[in-house]
Amino acid sequence: MDIVAAEEDGGPDAAWLALHGEREALERALALAQARRRFARTPTEAADAQREEAELLVSLDRILTRIRAEEYRRRPGARRW
Repeated sequence: MDIVAAEEDGGPDAAWLALHGEREALERALALAQARRRFARTPTEAADAQREEAELLVSLDRILTRIRAEEYRRRPGARRW
């Protein structure tokens, strides 16, 4: 589910849950890429899995940053930048 659509449909809690859903999906994909890299039969397969792992780590970092920002905004008295 898209974050903007979640906010429109179900409020801030739906957006919060959507962020965590994205995080979970990325973590699962990352675990699979790491397993494919470790157990690859050829160097080409290992290189492809390593490339995918790097891309997923960047995406995971971005989503975790968004989650941290939302956690801050959810606190009482949080400043708006």
